[in-house]
Amino acid sequence: MIDVYSWPTPNGHKVHIMLEECGLPYRVIPVDIGSGAQFEHRFLAISPNNKIPALIDPTGPDQRPISLFESGAILLYLAGKTGQLLPNDTAGKYEVLQWLMFQMGSVGPMLGQAHHFRVYAPEKIVYAIDRYSSEAQRLYRVMNTRLAASTYLGGRDYSIADIAVFPWLRSWKNQGVSLSDYPHLKGWFDEVAARPAVQRGLAVLSEQHKPLTGELARENLFGENQYKRH
Repeated sequence: MIDVYSWPTPNGHKVHIMLEECGLPYRVIPVDIGSGAQFEHRFLAISPNNKIPALIDPTGPDQRPISLFESGAILLYLAGKTGQLLPNDTAGKYEVLQWLMFQMGSVGPMLGQAHHFRVYAPEKIVYAIDRYSSEAQRLYRVMNTRLAASTYLGGRDYSIADIAVFPWLRSWKNQGVSLSDYPHLKGWFDEVAARPAVQRGLAVLSEQHKPLTGELARENLFGENQYKRH
């Protein structure tokens, strides 16, 4: 049984969806990032960057336990463990991996900044809002162009690239984007959203979802607690 330390955020949902798609048995251990659970020593032992998700697989390589942090690394591990959602041929594999890296290096960080300055920041900084909203729109155009020529982000088949990107686009309104402006991307989004495994993955911890806008949550996510030694 795989243990997943997680919370209902885009990065958490990536792993929930992957596990559901692969059909692997797993148990979720909630890590309430608003209350500061990510700073507990037990969690830091497997996720030293104090970010969810993290994973412990008791039957890892050579049947030995393995722990992992970083959602992209976890997706790659689960794809390798199951032989699913990542092509076996070299060219196909790297076509998927470039779009996975696109999510990790651009979609997540830039849309996260758009969320921060548009929703969470204690003061509205016009320059930051404009900068990250414009970058969000640019990234949506990149994906829309790709999906005008390809069924899925990584090629003709659904893959970990689609799983990585999809949860980040669910909050498009908070990113200063209208999804209807990107018809190819919207068609892909609607198709992925309709997948039963995706719906099951999004339901994980959904009852614990709450706005991260209270004073304690702000302090744990964006304030001094984030920069203390733990």
